[in-house]
Amino acid sequence: MTDRRGAWLEIDLDAIRHNIRLIRGVVGEAAVAQVVKAEAYGHGMVPVSRAIEPLVDAFCVATLDEAMALRPHVGKRIIMLYPVPHAALAEALELDIELPVMSAVDLAAIQAALPEDRPPVAIHLGVETGMGRGGLQPENVVAVAAAVQADARLRLAGVWSHLHSPEDPPTSDGQLLRFDIATMALREAGMAIPPRHAAASGGIFTGDEPALDLVRPGVASYGVLDESLPIAPYAMEAAADLRPAMSLKAHPIAFSRVPEGGTVGYGGTWQADRPSRIAVLPVGYGDGYLRSSQPGGVVLVRGSRLPLVGRVSMDAVTVDVTDLEDLDYEEEFVLLGSQGSESITAGELARRRNTIAWEVLTSMAQRLARVYHPTAGTTDSD
Repeated sequence: MTDRRGAWLEIDLDAIRHNIRLIRGVVGEAAVAQVVKAEAYGHGMVPVSRAIEPLVDAFCVATLDEAMALRPHVGKRIIMLYPVPHAALAEALELDIELPVMSAVDLAAIQAALPEDRPPVAIHLGVETGMGRGGLQPENVVAVAAAVQADARLRLAGVWSHLHSPEDPPTSDGQLLRFDIATMALREAGMAIPPRHAAASGGIFTGDEPALDLVRPGVASYGVLDESLPIAPYAMEAAADLRPAMSLKAHPIAFSRVPEGGTVGYGGTWQADRPSRIAVLPVGYGDGYLRSSQPGGVVLVRGSRLPLVGRVSMDAVTVDVTDLEDLDYEEEFVLLGSQGSESITAGELARRRNTIAWEVLTSMAQRLARVYHPTAGTTDSD
């Protein structure tokens, strides 16, 4: 596939495994439920999950389609992060997956779809603590938990929430306080408190109490952290040692000569101030390398930064290679990743695009082939 296209994503599975080991060192005895939604943040859900399964306790996905695609390939627990549409619950219940309940309506829909004679379905009660995306109000948690425990077809497997501003520890502290109120109410009602989870990558690396009983690392496992996070002292060494796992690389498919005063790209927005040589790389916004990567975009060639020129097209970008006349079609260009001592990070691209690193990674899941570093249990390409 890379030969047919000339552009590819290179995924370092060893880096992901390394990052998960670092996270385990930070969270101690807490279980690790790795988030692999959105094609494992663009890295490839199935190959990544197969490679890391021995290192994690569970996987988290966002959609039923993701759960259905993942289940044949892994034996570990699969936790849904969003409710399944009620019309699709019959399909969901055929899988061995764990379902969130964000309201009494969710619970009633699951109960209505359940056959009488089946093993208990694992339920995680979502608690609204400030994210505003739905969930049980803290004062309603006891009643819904009691209803779960009263149904032999259900098993209370967790109670959870989500920190919306891990870069602001006082805000997270307020959310965790509301979460604690909800979970302590279970104890006061004579119920055992099920495993609790609230921390994703940000909470793991900044929170005063990051682990609870289970954590849901996402972007950190792929080697990226929000640059605004105030890293807690206990996590600084691990944060500094995270390794980005994704690179975007390409070979040129054409070279052009542009005279002084000539233009490149749609709208003729770039004009050569000297006779120039331009390399064309076969990657564009149709692949998730967005138009907002310009102006100011660069690529790495032979360990040096060279400027993108003109607008990003659907299928191509153009690079001014005038100062490297001997470049040929076998030259490797890096649009995301490292080469020599230079690197272009997801954070750098995010700043240029006025977005976040999460979007940079997940947007790369369009047409590009993924090439995986050789490792047991995976193929070399996907």
